[in-house]
Amino acid sequence: MNVTAHMEAVYTEVRRRNPGEAEFHQAAAEVLDSLVPAIERHPEYVETAILERLCEPERQLLFRVPWVDDQGTVRVNRGFRVEFNSALGPYKGGLRFHPSVNLGIVKFLGFEQIFKNALTGMAIGGGKGGADFDPKGRSDAEIMRFCQSFMTELYRHLGEHTDVPAGDIGVGAREIGFLFGQYKRITNRYESGVLTGKPVGWGGSHVRTEATGYGAVYFAEEMLATRGQDFDGRRVVVSGSGNVAVYAAEKVHALGGRVVACSDSSGYLVDEDGIDLDLLKDVKEVRRARISAYAEAKPTARFSARGTVYDVPCDIALPCATQNELGLDDAVALVKHGVLAVAEGANMPCTPEAVKVFQEAGVLFGPGKAANAGGVATSALEMQQNAARDSWTFEQTETRLAEVMRGVHAECRATAEAYGGNAEDYVLGANVAGFLRVARAMTAQGVI
Repeated sequence: MNVTAHMEAVYTEVRRRNPGEAEFHQAAAEVLDSLVPAIERHPEYVETAILERLCEPERQLLFRVPWVDDQGTVRVNRGFRVEFNSALGPYKGGLRFHPSVNLGIVKFLGFEQIFKNALTGMAIGGGKGGADFDPKGRSDAEIMRFCQSFMTELYRHLGEHTDVPAGDIGVGAREIGFLFGQYKRITNRYESGVLTGKPVGWGGSHVRTEATGYGAVYFAEEMLATRGQDFDGRRVVVSGSGNVAVYAAEKVHALGGRVVACSDSSGYLVDEDGIDLDLLKDVKEVRRARISAYAEAKPTARFSARGTVYDVPCDIALPCATQNELGLDDAVALVKHGVLAVAEGANMPCTPEAVKVFQEAGVLFGPGKAANAGGVATSALEMQQNAARDSWTFEQTETRLAEVMRGVHAECRATAEAYGGNAEDYVLGANVAGFLRVARAMTAQGVI
C-alpha cells in the first residue's frame, strides 16, 4: 500500500467536502503529513477508515442567535458547535465569541482539540463552538441577553456526559456565568460539570484562569531541559495580552525569565525592564483598554503600531494570540536573533512555513496541541471536582497541571523517537501520540 498516496486521497476528500474552510484544510494537512509513519506501522487503520472518520465531525450545529441590544434593536448572529469526536469521552472544547468566527475556524479548532485532549491522557473527546458575536464595547446586559439566546438553542446538545464547553477568546467567567445560568434555568438541573471555566466560588477550579499560559511555559521548560537550559535570565517575547499571554508571562517571571514584549491587535509593546504584570492586568482586564495605555502609564515602555512583536530579539517566543499570527518573515527574524525555543500558547499561531523554518534551524518547537494542552487539562480537572462535589486548593491543582504537562512532553518526545527517529520533532510526536490513542478507542468501539 502506498501510504503517501492514501494520505493525499484523504486530504483531497477533506478539501472537496469542506470548500472554503482554509484553516480546517491547514490543520488537516499538518496532521495527515505527520501520520505517514503511524499508518505504515498500523495499516489496519486504513481498512477501518479511521482517518476518514476522524476528519468528519460526528455532528455540526449551526443556529440563529437573535437578541436585543440596549437601544431596542434586534440583532442576529450565527452560533456554532462542532462535536468532532467522542471516542475518548464527552466532547470538550471552548466557545469563541469573535467576529471572525465561521464554520471553518470552529472545525479547525475542534479537529486540533481531538489530539490535544487525547494527549492529556484524560477521558475527554474533541469539540469546539462559538459565535460571530463581538463582546467588545457591549454592556453586561447586552452580553447577558446574547448568552441567554445562545444557550437557549445550544442547551439541548449539552450535558456533563455528552458535551462540556468552556471559554475561549471572548468568553470568560462573565460569559460562562450567563451561559450556565440559562442552562440551569431551562433544564431545572444544577449540573456543575456541564460548563468549565466557572468562578471558583460556584464550582470552578483554581488555576483554570492561569492554566493555558502556565502550561505552555511548563512545556517550554521541559523542552529546554532536554538541552540543559532553562528560563533563568532569558529574554522572552509573548504575543497577545489576553488570558493566555498574561499568565504565560507570570510563570516566566516566576522561573527567572524576563518578558520584554507583548502585543494586541493594535500593535506591540516593549519594556526592557520586564513587563509589569500588575499594570498589564489593569490595562487589559480592568480598563479593557488598548495596550498603548501601558506605554502611556510607564515611561520605560514604548509602543509600536508598525511591524510585529517578533521583531524584538529574544531567547524564547511564546505566540499566545491567534491562529496564523507568526508567519515566514517572523520566523526568519526570530532565528536571525538566535531564538532557542518557540512554544505555541495559542491554537496554530505559526504558519506551516514558519514551523519549517524553526525545525530546519534546530529551534525547539512545541506545537499548540501539546504546548497549550494545560487549559483543557485543567478543565478536565474541574470536571473531576464537579463530579465529586469537591474543590482542590490552588497548590493541589497546579501540581496536577504540572504533572500533566510533563506527561504530555514525555509522550510527545517518546513517540517522535519511536516513529520518526528524532525525539525533538514534537509536531510528529504530538500528532502521532494523540492519533494512536483516539484510533485505538475508535477501533474498539466499532464503525460508528
